[in-house]
Amino acid sequence: MPSYTAPTKDQMFVLNDVLQVSTQDVPGYEDLDRETLEAILDEAAKVAENVTGPLNVVGDQQGCTLENGVVRTPDGFKEAFDQVREGGWTALDCDPEYGGQGLPYVLATAVGEQFSAANMAFNMYQGLTHGAYSAIHTHGSDEQKATYLPKMVTCEWTGTMNLTEPHCGTDLGLMRTKAVPQEDGSYKITGQKIFISAGDHDMSDNVIHLVLAKIPGGPDGIKGVSLFIVPKFLVDADGTPGERNGVSVGKIEEKMGIHGNSTCVMNYDEATGYLLGEEHKGMRAMFTMMNEARLGVGLQGYAQAEVAYQNALAYAKDRLQGRDVTGVKNPDGPADPLIVHPDIRRNLMDQKSFVEGARAFVYWGASMIDRAHKTEDKAADGLISLLTPVIKGFLTDKGFDMATAAQQVYGGHGYIEEWGMSQFARDARIAMIYEGANGVQALDLVGRKLAQDGGKHVMAFFEMVKTFASEHKGQDEDFDKHFLEPLKAASKDLQAAGMFFMQNGMKNPNAALAGSYDFMHLFGHVCLGLMWCKMGWAAKAKLAAGEGDHDFYAAKLATGRYYMARQLPMTTTHLRRIESGADPVMALEAEAF
Repeated sequence: MPSYTAPTKDQMFVLNDVLQVSTQDVPGYEDLDRETLEAILDEAAKVAENVTGPLNVVGDQQGCTLENGVVRTPDGFKEAFDQVREGGWTALDCDPEYGGQGLPYVLATAVGEQFSAANMAFNMYQGLTHGAYSAIHTHGSDEQKATYLPKMVTCEWTGTMNLTEPHCGTDLGLMRTKAVPQEDGSYKITGQKIFISAGDHDMSDNVIHLVLAKIPGGPDGIKGVSLFIVPKFLVDADGTPGERNGVSVGKIEEKMGIHGNSTCVMNYDEATGYLLGEEHKGMRAMFTMMNEARLGVGLQGYAQAEVAYQNALAYAKDRLQGRDVTGVKNPDGPADPLIVHPDIRRNLMDQKSFVEGARAFVYWGASMIDRAHKTEDKAADGLISLLTPVIKGFLTDKGFDMATAAQQVYGGHGYIEEWGMSQFARDARIAMIYEGANGVQALDLVGRKLAQDGGKHVMAFFEMVKTFASEHKGQDEDFDKHFLEPLKAASKDLQAAGMFFMQNGMKNPNAALAGSYDFMHLFGHVCLGLMWCKMGWAAKAKLAAGEGDHDFYAAKLATGRYYMARQLPMTTTHLRRIESGADPVMALEAEAF
């Protein structure tokens, strides 16, 4: 059976040594000193390793069941959910006015990594609740906040987002769910939603659904969509769940992975709903959830890669297979361990260098969200808006690749269920699809985000890379050669790709759209290259000062050199594909496929 150990030392390195969070001028960050960070992450690790982690296989094997209209979660889930709630883990970065702890989002993100890696399906129940909490907190009335948020902060009530319908996924303007106004100010919601994660379960007293629907007579398409709060149980005057609302579970979807999460078909039969935000402005409110969710899904991508890597590494060190071509390494055994072989090392280094770079990228993104929310920094808000599709799309694509790479280390055993490696690949696969399929993320990046605010945010990113390179150039020959030069070359590829879009996109939009997926990956590699430069410099500083664990920092440098030498050059391949334009992609007529 696979296991998980929280990588607290690596997390501390990013938060403390690379981002240096306690020195940033963001309210609340002054409290994130090393001792506080370490204490919280160590306690979270106990929950991930001992409470939720052991239930990962249970959830995968048992799944959720629907009995007489009631959804049952796998054995042990409810008890574990109670422990997580009672430990205050669902309230870390929530508003103290509603019972939250008010800690920074970046810390909640680090804790979320542990919980997601330990048991992704389980962690989704509280993760989706947090997204619904954020939407109500941002767009709700004072009465709505008072009614729902205190119970959602503690996850006594959980939350969902209801977007997709059987006939429309990404194109939400086609939705048919309707919301008919009532005299008392409420609405009657009628329609069906599918793929609703955590749509119903037995772990909370109420489920607060956020449902997209159209008010009759509103504008056509996406401009006519509104967002509604539709509780499973209507809330009585004393704040307790009362009458059952007109919402029910049609079925639980049979899925490839995340079996422990109840993905439901939800039927709304004149259910009572309450407008959240303004009429016909539902997408604005929903995107409060979506942007947060997309960073969380990017986190899921590398978190599954992390736990898969941990198990593949242990197997590679233990499994005896063949002899090292340079000389026997295990003379007392019949063969040497797998890890002596160069191709196994390549595989493991691909995984290790990706996971550690991705962690830094997501924590950096979370720190920008904190800065944007706590200081109203427009530049930080614009930059994280630009990078969100990269975080979601690139990290989940590569996270799935790395989960299957970890499975490959096991050979035939990786394909056998008792070893548990297939679950990581199956669970990771959904992250590439939900919260906006990755092709849509790429289109959003190229079609909207690059040109946002006149392109100032992508230009700010280029300037950030240039400034880092100029500030560190010439101080260390090894760093210049192995880190800065590859970063500058990759950044030039990214700029060249952007220039190609500018020169060709207006006269032939397909020229840009055909290259959007490659651009998303090109951008992702540059971001991880920048993160590895920051981590490499921090590791060098620690080694020069003779502080901390010498072997740990030396390993960081070796891993960073690997990424810069073996992964970052992929930017050139992506650029060549982009520059080939739309012709190779669109040459074949639809009938010829």
